[in-house]
Amino acid sequence: MAVIDLRGLPDDRCLPSPANKGRRSSRAKALPPPPMPTGARAPRQSRRKKLQVIVCILLVELCERFTFFGIVCNMILFCTVKLGYDNYQAATVNLAFVGASTLTPVLVGWFAETCLGRTTVLYLCALLHFFGTAMLPVVAFPFEDFYMDTHHIMHTLARREQHILFYTGLLAAALGIGGIRSILCPLGAYSMQGYDHHQLLSFFNWFYWLVNLNSTIVFLGIAYIQQSVAKNLGFLIPFTSVLLALIAIHMVRNNLTFRPKKGGSLLTTLGVFLNSLKMCCLRYRHLSGDVASWLDRAKENNGGRYSEAHVENVKILSRLFPLFGLQLLYRTCVTQIPAGYYIQAMNSNLNLNGFLLPIGAMNVISILPLLVLAPLLECATACSLSFQKAPLSPTTLIVAGQACAALSVLAAGLTEIHRKAYPLVEQSLSGKVLRVSSMACFQLTPQYILLGMAEALVTPACSLLAFRLAPGSVRGISLHFLTLSYGGGCFLGALIIQLVYLLSGGNFYPDSLSEGYLERFFFLLATLMAINTLVFWRISYRYSDLSTELGQGVRSYLAEKLLQHKKCLRFYDTVERSYTLASMETAL
Repeated sequence: MAVIDLRGLPDDRCLPSPANKGRRSSRAKALPPPPMPTGARAPRQSRRKKLQVIVCILLVELCERFTFFGIVCNMILFCTVKLGYDNYQAATVNLAFVGASTLTPVLVGWFAETCLGRTTVLYLCALLHFFGTAMLPVVAFPFEDFYMDTHHIMHTLARREQHILFYTGLLAAALGIGGIRSILCPLGAYSMQGYDHHQLLSFFNWFYWLVNLNSTIVFLGIAYIQQSVAKNLGFLIPFTSVLLALIAIHMVRNNLTFRPKKGGSLLTTLGVFLNSLKMCCLRYRHLSGDVASWLDRAKENNGGRYSEAHVENVKILSRLFPLFGLQLLYRTCVTQIPAGYYIQAMNSNLNLNGFLLPIGAMNVISILPLLVLAPLLECATACSLSFQKAPLSPTTLIVAGQACAALSVLAAGLTEIHRKAYPLVEQSLSGKVLRVSSMACFQLTPQYILLGMAEALVTPACSLLAFRLAPGSVRGISLHFLTLSYGGGCFLGALIIQLVYLLSGGNFYPDSLSEGYLERFFFLLATLMAINTLVFWRISYRYSDLSTELGQGVRSYLAEKLLQHKKCLRFYDTVERSYTLASMETAL
């Protein structure tokens, strides 16, 4: 049985009757087809636009990860073999670049919203990204392949020019990566409002799972290209940067970029703290009266510059600062993968049945636990909810993850002692013969697996707490502070390496691992990480209640004050009415 929509049929005047058959045939070609209703066309266009956004964001993530890991993957090897850096200098440069690339999305995103505009900053960052990635292959790959004259004289760059181009390229690439991340792929582009904490944790689990799946593909490809096959293929990196810029231009021209809602900015949030400190200093000289919190000094009714609602939001946000601060040392442990762990792998036997395993491929071992644990955690959470049992809380996951990070660094120290017991063999890396330990690099697997487990447990849970426990208007600022803690952890790791090298005279971070004590550096880091874990476990009760959103706290606080004012007005209105009635009765 067919169902026909009568509204789509023509009326009697358009039917081919004998009276108007001739006119119908003469005007048939001139009549346009009936237009599609606007209501039916809008959902189709919306679905097409969403599909374009998803495809563009996936391509941007792939190209951006390709260029980022293409730089990070073998930077230590390049700095030590080609530029002649010591191990601690190469690790510091690598960590500084990772930290700068992590911090610049926050800073460039704020700059785009307040100064030049998003479109202008995006074009500028795309240009910087291409310029930086074009500089690095020029420095990294041997010039004898390109610049050799007819007399077979090789023209190479001097060491000073190499350093200038190298650091200029790194700075430009870091700024470009930050701008593209902040404008094209912000976390706020995903609509996460109105979900409970179980759904949010599921979102963050799968989000980071996809990011790390992308990283696995990129690590395997880039590491093999740069180290073993054809080094000139490193020019694929600036080509990918150009492709990334073209996708960015397409997204801007077709309005496919996410524009955040206007609200509290990072600068305004920091201004609340500065204004509160200023008012606290002035209190003892000019002002009087007590307040519940020192941040209340920034309120307008206490002589400050900011509204009561914004100050209350910042007060709730400040409760998350211990969580952000305790992520610094954890990120320092995680960044040992491109630093201390990389140096260990570089000084181990990479020969696998005649095949020279790329050093960067060891990073994939740390990603595999995350790819396995994320689905398992999802299944465990679903089973717990189906049996009406409470799943593991985010704070429990963070404590367990940080304990895994401490165990990972401890295992790295023990493995380093074990590695030095093996005899030395010769191994060729990037055209240079190095004397390394004969221990197989796969014996480093436990420390990589433990650190991968830590990432699978900690990162999604921290993102959940930063999002869920922040007021709705400053949730983006909360995620920005979490990102700043991640970047700060990279710089803290670089600072610890420099301090350890200076205080130990180079023994705790040696240039030749067989003659130094790198294991003591790992033991020191494991001790600090264990203390960090105990401190977080001690204060974890502050972040255990996720049943109610703190974002409603300001609203309820202000609503309560408004009700108090209404009660006062109602009381005085009742008193006035009773007094008027009494006066009228007296007069009568």
